[in-house]
Amino acid sequence: MDEDSKLSFFFLGLGLGVAAGVLFAPKSGAETRDFLLSKAAESADLAKSRAQELREQANETIVRGKSTVQRHKESLSAAVDAGRQAYRDTVSQPIPE
Repeated sequence: MDEDSKLSFFFLGLGLGVAAGVLFAPKSGAETRDFLLSKAAESADLAKSRAQELREQANETIVRGKSTVQRHKESLSAAVDAGRQAYRDTVSQPIPE
């Protein structure tokens, strides 16, 4: 069974479980709705805070990545300049007879 199929069955089972729970809940309809609304609000708050954390982590990773690229760029540029100078020094020497 592939991962997409497993995920689909998971969400199908989750939906059926929620539906069965609502239908057979021992609380009144108003209490059940209030409970579901409060849980939905909690889930939304959790999702928002997690999204903010992920944005912050992504920004930190981007900053570190830019810094690393800049360091490597400077190092590579220095190596290329040294190679060019070595080539010029070699080419400018007279050919021994």
